[in-house]
Amino acid sequence: MAEGNTGGESLLFLTDEQLRKGIEAMFFAYRGFTADPDRILEGMDYGRAHHRAIHFIHRSPGTTVSNLLGILGVTKQSLNRVLRTLIDDGLVEARVGKDDKRERNLHLTAKGQELERQLSDAQRARMRAAYRAAGPAAVQGFRTVLEAMMDPEMRRQYQSLREGEK
Repeated sequence: MAEGNTGGESLLFLTDEQLRKGIEAMFFAYRGFTADPDRILEGMDYGRAHHRAIHFIHRSPGTTVSNLLGILGVTKQSLNRVLRTLIDDGLVEARVGKDDKRERNLHLTAKGQELERQLSDAQRARMRAAYRAAGPAAVQGFRTVLEAMMDPEMRRQYQSLREGEK
């Protein structure tokens, strides 16, 4: 193995042009992936930050504001603005923690669950169609590439979410 090569680099040689095409594909895929939820949220004066908060509150009912801050990687001020809107609009409720009264445990209301379902149904349909078109080996390869692109801390958070499913 040539010195300085790590991991797959010694096995997979890609030109800058091939990498550029992959980067551009990621940009356009992300636009497509977010387009359906953006349309749903457009008339509600919500954005992607609201969508991400709703997604992860749904994913982990009772999650704390601190945990959500860590997952989303946003400032406390930014998250508080988003949560205040979602709470005021009746989509999220913040309950006092059972063990620590200073904690706020976040839960989606029925209205919040309905919005989450609409948003995730749209994204699941797009992902399902793409996965079917690509086939099982490509799906596994895609997941491997995404995980390899994550910073180590993000990968740990992602893996802990996946382990929580078991």
